[in-house]
Amino acid sequence: MSRIGKLPIVIPAGVTVTVKDGKVTVKGPKGELTQEFHDDIKVEIEDGQVKVSRPSDDREHRAHHGLVRALINNMVVGVSEGYRKELELVGVGYRATATGQVLELSLGYSHAIYLKLAPEIKVEAKSERNKNPLIILESADKQLLGQVCAKIRSFRKPEPYKGKGIKFVGEVIRRKSGKSAAAK
Repeated sequence: MSRIGKLPIVIPAGVTVTVKDGKVTVKGPKGELTQEFHDDIKVEIEDGQVKVSRPSDDREHRAHHGLVRALINNMVVGVSEGYRKELELVGVGYRATATGQVLELSLGYSHAIYLKLAPEIKVEAKSERNKNPLIILESADKQLLGQVCAKIRSFRKPEPYKGKGIKFVGEVIRRKSGKSAAAK
């Protein structure tokens, strides 16, 4: 039995979960999310909990069992609490400004990078004196939020010699010493 798949999902107050025709819809104060799931996996709602079960111990059923449960749990947490990611711009002259749903990044290239974000994502750019600029992203959809963060990070990944680039707040970059340390 899948350890993740067999855990029930508690539905918090203010959140409604409906299952119909192989789709799970979760509505809450932060929005509404819909996810399709595998036909063989059974999703039931009873006593304020969502329970996911599988018909057999086939490899595919075991894989989908845990996956469907994790996706539904992410949706329930997303519409009730939401998800938040913070990205830090490390480098001289690196800047970020957010106007509406457009994020403008100056990352040391000869041009500025403009990224239009989905309406489900709230973006905020902070710049304080003597601190690295921050990009704060919030959304109910964990999958979309992670994808957008990965896209932003791909514009200038942190490099191991000076540590410059876009990194998550709290992320530790493995540093290399460079050629001056090897010559001694």
